Amino acid sequence: MVLYRPMKPEDIPAGLFLCRAAGWNQVSRDWELFLNLNPQGCRVAVDDEGQVAGTVATVRYEDHFSWIGMVLVDPGRKRQGIGIQLLREALQILSGEETVKLDATPEGRQIYLQLDFVDEYPLTRMQMGETSVKSLPDSHARTIHENDLPSLLAFDSEVFGAYRLPVLEWLWEGGPQYAFMVEEKDTIKGYCFGRPGHNFTHIGPVVSGDFDIATDLVSAALRNCAGSPVVMDVLNHTPEWIQWLSSIGFEEQRPFIRMFRGTNAYPGIPEKQFSILGPEFG
Repeated sequence: MVLYRPMKPEDIPAGLFLCRAAGWNQVSRDWELFLNLNPQGCRVAVDDEGQVAGTVATVRYEDHFSWIGMVLVDPGRKRQGIGIQLLREALQILSGEETVKLDATPEGRQIYLQLDFVDEYPLTRMQMGETSVKSLPDSHARTIHENDLPSLLAFDSEVFGAYRLPVLEWLWEGGPQYAFMVEEKDTIKGYCFGRPGHNFTHIGPVVSGDFDIATDLVSAALRNCAGSPVVMDVLNHTPEWIQWLSSIGFEEQRPFIRMFRGTNAYPGIPEKQFSILGPEFG
């Protein structure tokens, strides 16, 4: 028998064990953010011996949309219905929400289609094995300071589709060395963040209305990743963007599909998102 209950801070080590088993990148700070943003919004599947066999996490972004992530099942307990029941638990938590979103793998997509999710747009995870500063163009982006975050909020809310200042603050606190912005005449034209992970540094979100500014921002962030592996989860709306990333050493690792269930009344502006925060957060 498997019991489904709210996740607690003391379950984080078990969540990390499942992350390592799946080869995922998350660290304790990621789980802590989920529990801080939505204390009753995460679930664990617990077996008869009290061992955590699976997890799921949810985040509410205002009343605009909610997110499902961190669907993990112990490799030894797969194909027992735990994963789909965790998804049903998440959907029950979010039953009053107008729109629920997630980023799916091609395999997971088949399950989400059965739960009335539909495709929105594709993403590609790209990985660089070891960052080489020599391949990067000069950057004119400047470091983001803590007091810049409120001024970024209007731009970010418009592009992302919802308010997420606590997430941006968490990103900056955990990785200020990857946070950059570009301004012209006191107007914000773009910005990026990044965060350290277990396997690699994750650069994103990268937000701008201009391809050249996006490359400027990423070049600045990558200079602080020298010698480290890096991943980015990028949107495919600008072919030159993928070509540029490939030219500096990124390779395609795997695809994702942005999916939603509901009205999707607040889609944001995908064409100004060059890289997302990550499939677990949107």
